[in-house]
Amino acid sequence: MKVLILGSGGREHALARGMLQSSKLETLWVAEGNAGTSEIATNLQLNIEDNSAVVQAARDLGVDLVVVGPEVPLANGVVDSLTGAGISAFGPTKSAARIESSKSFARRVMQEAGVPSPTFEVFTDLGMALTYLETSRYPIVIKADGLAAGKGVIICQTQEEATAAILTCMEEKIFGESGNTIVVEEFLEGQEVSVFGFTDGTTISPLIAACDYKKVGDGDVGLNTGGMGCFAPPDFWSNELDQILSDTIFKPVIKQLKREGSPYQGILYAGLMLTKAGIKTLEFNCRFGDPEAQVIVSLVKSDLLDVMGACAEGTLDQIDLRFDTTPHVAVVLASGGYPANYRTGYLISGLSDETPNSFVFHAGTKLLEGSDGDSVVTNGGRVLTVLGWGLDWSEARENAYNRLTRISFENSYYRSDIGSQQQDVEGRAWFPKITI
Repeated sequence: MKVLILGSGGREHALARGMLQSSKLETLWVAEGNAGTSEIATNLQLNIEDNSAVVQAARDLGVDLVVVGPEVPLANGVVDSLTGAGISAFGPTKSAARIESSKSFARRVMQEAGVPSPTFEVFTDLGMALTYLETSRYPIVIKADGLAAGKGVIICQTQEEATAAILTCMEEKIFGESGNTIVVEEFLEGQEVSVFGFTDGTTISPLIAACDYKKVGDGDVGLNTGGMGCFAPPDFWSNELDQILSDTIFKPVIKQLKREGSPYQGILYAGLMLTKAGIKTLEFNCRFGDPEAQVIVSLVKSDLLDVMGACAEGTLDQIDLRFDTTPHVAVVLASGGYPANYRTGYLISGLSDETPNSFVFHAGTKLLEGSDGDSVVTNGGRVLTVLGWGLDWSEARENAYNRLTRISFENSYYRSDIGSQQQDVEGRAWFPKITI
């Protein structure tokens, strides 16, 4: 098969590496890709947010399957355009992708499906939203309804902070049209976990979970980021929990979307909060997370191309999807200043210094223009994700950080505590006892 992956981050490098394991893969392209994908596939210069350009490129290349990485092309309806042109695509339609692109739509779907969620209200009127705050309990969560590059969620400790957040969204339009509608939600406390399941709209695969780190600094301090690292599978994960989440969250949502005429196929990503009162659904995403994809795809033991093709063709019930259970830890190496202002173009050294049971995924990188192909420079805030695995969590962390410390570029930084919680069971003994 000839496969085209859309995207340029660590997620897409992970998907490309996963595809290479398939004996059915003939040719692989990544648009636009990065320095890492250029080593294992052919990078294409292509505007992935231009549906007609994507369709034309897929036709010209004779592509059999297009795998869509980021959320924006999905929200723009690239899968609709591809399938309308007779080209198979992995990912939900524009209508189904609203499970991520519209938080109010997602909350309504969850409500109709009976999925456990925080209490919430949706507002399109500024005055009504501000009035609601007068009787709210704090902390509270304010969310811009549409896509906001991961920055549209604001946790507010007081009414004053919530008022400022709402004005920022609805009056100042800092998130553009995405903030015309807002969702005000109950604040939840507990262990957050990302859970993923493949689906063709009818069948749902076994689930797999990962825990990621959003805060920029050790000990979960500082600004929110796109993710500073993750680990999988968490030690509280079990077949019993897999079945509970499948029956009470994933299957009901997939059935509800189908009832509404928006059947969902692709990867469905649920952000869950494991609270002492039970499991609550924070949100859904319509694609793999990043850096979660770097660990999740590495744990897939089955043929990834078979799995994705079956999702696109509606034959997932014929696939035996299995996951490895070996501890995996991924640590992001970022540019100084991220997630605020940072510089790019720094030369990266140490990429070829390989160590056992580790792998380096590229995200914000590119080849230095005019070089012989070996010179890689930074091209984003999250530059690399270093993956390590081992027989236990200590070994997995050691392998990840051992590889990480051999890589350097000017003004780089990383968190030093990724995966350390897995070695500290105290305080988490209640997880196996949680109920839905």
